Amino acid sequence: MDHTSDKRTDRSSDAQPEPGSAPKDPPGSAGSGFVVVANRLPVDLEHLPDGTKRWKRSPGGLVTALEPVLRSNNGAWVGWAGVPDVDVDPIIEDGLELYPVPLSAAEVADYYEGFSNGTLWPLYHDVIVRPEYHRDWWSAYVEVNRRFAEYTAKVAAEGATVWVQDYQLQLVPKMLRMLRPDLTIGFFLHIPFPPVELFMQLPWRTEIVEGLLGADLIGFHLPGGAQNFLFLARRLAGQPTSRGTVGVRSKLGVVQVGFRTVRVGAFPISIASAGLDELSRRRSVRERAAQIRSELGNPKHILLGVDRLDYTKGIDIRLAALQELLHDGRLDPSETVMVQLATPSRERVESYIQMRGDIERQVGRINGEFSRVGYPFVHYLHRPIPREELVAFFVAADVMLVTPLRDGMNLVAKEYVAARSGVNGALVLSEFTGAAAELRQAYLCNPHDLDSVENAIMSAIEDDPEAKRRRMRSLRRQVLAHDVDRWARAFLDSLAQDRVAGSALLPDNTDEKDR
Repeated sequence: MDHTSDKRTDRSSDAQPEPGSAPKDPPGSAGSGFVVVANRLPVDLEHLPDGTKRWKRSPGGLVTALEPVLRSNNGAWVGWAGVPDVDVDPIIEDGLELYPVPLSAAEVADYYEGFSNGTLWPLYHDVIVRPEYHRDWWSAYVEVNRRFAEYTAKVAAEGATVWVQDYQLQLVPKMLRMLRPDLTIGFFLHIPFPPVELFMQLPWRTEIVEGLLGADLIGFHLPGGAQNFLFLARRLAGQPTSRGTVGVRSKLGVVQVGFRTVRVGAFPISIASAGLDELSRRRSVRERAAQIRSELGNPKHILLGVDRLDYTKGIDIRLAALQELLHDGRLDPSETVMVQLATPSRERVESYIQMRGDIERQVGRINGEFSRVGYPFVHYLHRPIPREELVAFFVAADVMLVTPLRDGMNLVAKEYVAARSGVNGALVLSEFTGAAAELRQAYLCNPHDLDSVENAIMSAIEDDPEAKRRRMRSLRRQVLAHDVDRWARAFLDSLAQDRVAGSALLPDNTDEKDR
């Protein structure tokens, strides 16, 4: 591990571009009034077996929420196409202007797999796995953030609004402000922001905080994350960096950076709940859900886990809880099955490779001891699941298990609730998800306490059906009322407060009561 207390490379200390710098080949003429900047585009570039290429739309709540704003404001999206070592011209996909930022294979390894997911991801998730601090990774992170800022500066119209997304691009707000002081800049962090004591481990802590302070509005999922950042902005004020010092004064919700006021707030993200509710009611989905139950042997209880295969998600914890419940005779394997859908993730990273092996061995031990011939207790699928098929699993499942050790929000919990149009079913939810602050009628548990997880599972199974229906009705009211569109509007309305023509950012059909 390369700790950096002694020195830093010249490249890593240069955490902002020179004003006026730009790509040699600009991705297109400037002129977009609203620009989203994210690590990935809402489409992926695919290489087909015959050597040709095609763009494939990536379904996601973020593009669903922002699409009306993009369309009504000559909007653009800046991001990586998902394939290294290709330089792709700007494209128009389904009416959206997309500007691919090229990344080399080495940059993907150092900026994305390295600093973003080997340093920041574990640090921001309570150091469940030990972060690694390498100067080469940091240098690549600085360089890639600079490139994103330069591309965005060329795309944005005079006085445009730019919304930067997530932990991979935390230096972009300051870099972009240096290039284009006329812009209104928002930033939203989609993962947890860590406690102060953990964040202070980061050798480049001041540069990250200063990078974020380039925005006009910084958004987090929960008030705790906003408070952590406000405290850090105050604590790191005036500390020397390679660019000198910055004077910062902060109060609740506001940081004063020189003559600029930066606002900090909590904006809990959500899902396109109405669309998911509608999809769950379709006959094809209902029939597939019934078929899934039949294929599983029509058990009395179907438990479901849906997760990206990540060490933060607590898959091993729910399996350990189920194994103990089976051992103790509290759970009958002839009446209950567990379905775990695990989407592949970061398969070249050693800690993820080891975790996958551990989980698969855990599944094997449970099935070896408690399954019947033809009827395994745990059905484990390690592959992506099509959207409609996933909703059918939500409809089929009696109990949803969401047990992360730490999660910024966890939208799967909200998706399960949105799909339960029959107001039956039960949600077991970790207290350490952002969703727990909103979904108080879930069966909340402490994933660090195996007894707590086991008791929550058994309550979700054994509680009176009417009591469970009351809980689900309450959860659905919350999820259906606070959807992803409302989240986007809340952030953009707040960002627009500093703009004379801020109302132009919203589609014409904006409902005043949602503001």
